[in-house]
Amino acid sequence: GAQHGLATTVMGMMKPGDVVAVDALIYPGFKAVAEAQHLELAPIPFSEQGPDLDALEKLCQARTVRAVYTMPTLHNPMGWVLDLAQREQLIEIARQHDLIIIEDAAYAFHAENPPPPIAALAPERTVYVSGISKSIATGLRVGFVAAPSEWVPTIERAIRATTWNTPGLMTMLACRWIEDGTVNRLEAEKREDAKQRQLLASKILEGMEYTSNPAAYFIWLPLPEEVRADKIVMELMNENISVSTAEPFATTEHVPHALRLALGSVGMDELAIALKKVREVIEGYAY
Repeated sequence: GAQHGLATTVMGMMKPGDVVAVDALIYPGFKAVAEAQHLELAPIPFSEQGPDLDALEKLCQARTVRAVYTMPTLHNPMGWVLDLAQREQLIEIARQHDLIIIEDAAYAFHAENPPPPIAALAPERTVYVSGISKSIATGLRVGFVAAPSEWVPTIERAIRATTWNTPGLMTMLACRWIEDGTVNRLEAEKREDAKQRQLLASKILEGMEYTSNPAAYFIWLPLPEEVRADKIVMELMNENISVSTAEPFATTEHVPHALRLALGSVGMDELAIALKKVREVIEGYAY
């Protein structure tokens, strides 16, 4: 799926030792790809509104940066959607310093009426990567890459060197469902379902500080200063509740104490019980 699109883009367009600018928290799959290809990840600080693009500019002035990896439309795990001005600033920096932009759009379907993709604004230097396993079904491992025409043969060679191609039956299903409107319908249903789950979470977690998008299937929950994430995870695991710490997402040496809560994997009743237990365990450690 999209993960393989990221891997083949990196394999085709970069070489070991290249520096890639990334957010201080990113999708763990890209961390794995970068490690396998021996890339250096240079973290960019961020706020709830998005990456510190001035810090990206300073990084590019100080070092030779080959690419920037970004999730501008519904970031995982922070949930932000960059506005048009932020996208244009990122593109200006990329053009000035000749960066490849890797745009990961795996969760973009969750955002309603977002600004244009970066690939539409800077098609000459952007590799747009997505798939339909998130928006349709996990088992439908079909991804796609859109890139400048002169880069396509290089990326195709990387695809042939790894998986050769996508199974024909899966490709046929994906194409047919895109063409007949099934993908649009299922994505709309998932957005609505996510909204209901976020609404439930907002009621149960009221008063706690967390970051999310109203149509996303996840929440980023920073922990009180005195609460250790690993302790919370272990206690919740004993209750058969699985959550993630910040460690898989962090690109900085300092890993924040926070949890990523996935909202979409259980029924609503189970989700309510689990969220109440999450709150109970955190509050038990905080006081």
